[in-house]
Amino acid sequence: LTIAFLAGQRSTRVHPLGRGTHRGIACLSALSETHQILQKTCREFANAELVPKARHHDREQLFPAEQIRRLGELGLLSVAVREEYGGSGLDYQAYAIGMEEVARGDAAVAIVMGVNNLFLGAVQQHGSEEQKQDFLVPYTQGAHIAFYALSEPGNGSDASAASTTAKLDGENYLINGTKAWISNSKEASGGLVFATVDKSLRHKGITAFLTEKEVPGLTIAKKESKMGMRATSTCQLVLEDVQVPRSRVLGRPGDGFKIAMQSLDCGRIGIAAQATGIAQAALELAVDYSQKRMAFGRQLARMQLIQQKLADMASRVEASRLLTWRAAWLKDNGLPFTKEAAMAKLHASEAATYCSHQCIQVLGGMGYTTDLPAELYYRNARVTEIYEGTSEIQRIVIANAVLRELGSD
Repeated sequence: LTIAFLAGQRSTRVHPLGRGTHRGIACLSALSETHQILQKTCREFANAELVPKARHHDREQLFPAEQIRRLGELGLLSVAVREEYGGSGLDYQAYAIGMEEVARGDAAVAIVMGVNNLFLGAVQQHGSEEQKQDFLVPYTQGAHIAFYALSEPGNGSDASAASTTAKLDGENYLINGTKAWISNSKEASGGLVFATVDKSLRHKGITAFLTEKEVPGLTIAKKESKMGMRATSTCQLVLEDVQVPRSRVLGRPGDGFKIAMQSLDCGRIGIAAQATGIAQAALELAVDYSQKRMAFGRQLARMQLIQQKLADMASRVEASRLLTWRAAWLKDNGLPFTKEAAMAKLHASEAATYCSHQCIQVLGGMGYTTDLPAELYYRNARVTEIYEGTSEIQRIVIANAVLRELGSD
């Protein structure tokens, strides 16, 4: 994703509702030129190629294959992957900016972007050179996308309670179990599967395995019918004596829980950015409608109760964005960011739900119909409070960090 390429992208297409043409991101002038050009390019791409198709893909539950291909061409599927492996070679600040703009256009497309970047980040950090050639290079440009199989039907928020097992048999592991809520699984070419090599070790037995999807014993089972994010697949993976070579263990046996937790810290920055994008889209729609809709002889936007809603929405959007950027800045500078990523994810996800709810209130009856995307924003927002750690889990992470920092014990 070179600056010369980004600078050459100059779309003249306008958002179908005329929104977003004058907005500036908070503190945008403080960003580097690279980040400013990236934000402008991603916004133009979202307006031109994501917004017009988002509701159709959601309604028909169609995977946005063409849009994902374009994400790969733009380098957004591998933002922080080094250029030598085909990635964009940018930082997590860039990832957060790109993710927000993509989610503002279509939050379901942002899921694909997020999971692929999550997977590639783990492979880049923990993989051998052979693993990087096999599972990093092919997944950077959109020809292949990945899944990330951590959750199971019975473990919920307790990732250490994995029941999927991996038994060493000569030079291969035999993996058996079921994974649940796996995004991208139907369309993915491969990914990361977490399984325990010894249940008695609890989290210390969890191991990460790289595998292609088209291998004997791996079945894509139930596809979930979801409230939102309906343009992406979320399925169960059933593994029955799936053979994975020892050379496909990511890191070392027993490192899986550490790899998962490190990845989730990074992933929470992505979810925070995704949620901020949904909240921004809801705010823009509410502002646009309130300035066009007349009631009692004047614009809705001139009524104080509507202004109060817009003010609260805007404040939550800006706070979410800055929390997200701070977490990204800490990661980019090699500083601890677990607490800050949890704060960003917590605040932004709840802001997305709040803003999409208030958007429907501003639109009234029109907000409840599918003629405008307010209801889509609301349905898509809800899952951001659930996946990659519920809001309740984020509060536990934050509280534990605060007690360590400020407590007397």
